[in-house]
Amino acid sequence: MVKAEETFYLVRGDFLPEAMRKTLEVKAQLERGKASSVFEAVKEVGLSRSAFYKYRDAVFPFQAIQQTRIITLFFHLEDRSGTLSKLLDTVAQAGGNILTIHQTIPVNGKANVTLSLDVERLNIELDGLINKLKKQEFIERVDILSSGA
Repeated sequence: MVKAEETFYLVRGDFLPEAMRKTLEVKAQLERGKASSVFEAVKEVGLSRSAFYKYRDAVFPFQAIQQTRIITLFFHLEDRSGTLSKLLDTVAQAGGNILTIHQTIPVNGKANVTLSLDVERLNIELDGLINKLKKQEFIERVDILSSGA
C-alpha cells in the first residue's frame, strides 16, 4: 500500500495555497541566482522561512519532476505479418518503454507507424537503437519527429 506522503498529484497552480505558490517562487529565485539565500528569497516574495521549509520538499514545478526522456519516431514499414511485433520487440529489448503507438492502415503494401518512447533506461545508446532499427529489412525509413532527450 502506498503511503499518503508518497502519492503525487498534478494540480493546476491557481488551486495551490498561496504559501505553496510562494515556496515555488522562492525555489525558482534560488535556482536562477536571483537570491543568494533563503532569507533573501522569502523576504522578496513575502513568505515566512518556516512556511518555506514546511513546503520545500513537498511542492515542485512540473518540469522538475518530469525525468523521462521522450522521443517520437516515425517508421515506414512493409506490410508483412509480424513487422510491428518485431519493431516493438527490438525497442523493448533495448530497454525502451513504449508510451504511444499509432499505425496507419496499410496502402500499397506499406504502413506508417509513429512511436513515442521513454528512452531513459535504454541499455544501448539512442543512436545504436536507431541504427539497429534502420537495419531491419521490413523498415524502409526511420525519422526522429521530436526529442525531449
